[in-house]
Amino acid sequence: MDGKFITFEGSEGSGKSTQAALILEYLESKKMPAVLLREPGGVKISEAIRKLLLDLGNTGMGDECETLLYMAARAQMVKEVLGPMLKSGKIVLCDRFLDSTIAYQGYGNGVDVRIIERLGQFAAGQWTPDLTILFDIDPQKGLSRTGVKKDRIESRPLEYHQRVRAGYLALSKKNPQRIKVISVDAPKEEIFKRVKIYLDALLGL
Repeated sequence: MDGKFITFEGSEGSGKSTQAALILEYLESKKMPAVLLREPGGVKISEAIRKLLLDLGNTGMGDECETLLYMAARAQMVKEVLGPMLKSGKIVLCDRFLDSTIAYQGYGNGVDVRIIERLGQFAAGQWTPDLTILFDIDPQKGLSRTGVKKDRIESRPLEYHQRVRAGYLALSKKNPQRIKVISVDAPKEEIFKRVKIYLDALLGL
């Protein structure tokens, strides 16, 4: 029987990576077979692509190239680890997935969302998340939490990040059964309790 696929989404500084790590600890404490992956990354080839995507020196990268690189990293990670793990019955937690590409490259950069969705089906195959937690934060506040040293995506103008947030919220309205929005307006412990409600419902805990 296939496992469960849970993704964590959000703008820069939303705390999604922290929450994903907390959920992994929680599931491990319950002796559940869980693993945490990240995008882009997760396997050797995808991590190499990640460096290209986030390198501040790659100022000339076009929107089309950027979109395809994200898809390439995803396709390799799905082939090597995500697909096999789900087939083996594991609970796979993933820090970002296709929703990120739609929000950042689609709404943020203006790439045709329909093309991204088609490419996403090609890259991810049969795998779509059973549950997506979207951590919503004001972009200005979120960027202030990322620190001084920002990567190529974090360094983009505030207006770009506002479009990304709008994209995420549009996706949540389109997919309310899958995407659960949690406002980043409380300490991480309180936010974790909110996440756990959706997680427990999905897994029957």
